[in-house]
Amino acid sequence: MEELVTIIKTIMENNDKNIKAAIVADSLLRTDIGMDSLDLAELTVIIEDRYNVDIFESEYPETVMDVWKKISNE
Repeated sequence: MEELVTIIKTIMENNDKNIKAAIVADSLLRTDIGMDSLDLAELTVIIEDRYNVDIFESEYPETVMDVWKKISNE
């Protein structure tokens, strides 16, 4: 999960956005972290490239743990 948190932090920093709270498993991507649709699109591309997983394939991930479950096949 540490790599996922690093990816999220990098996206937010690259887009000049401050993260609203510490990133933990139950952090909400939009509300707690402050990701918008462009940030989520960037996250999707990176996850697909690194893990060959479409995180939006079946349902919308709301939390960091939702994304982690998809990329770790849990």
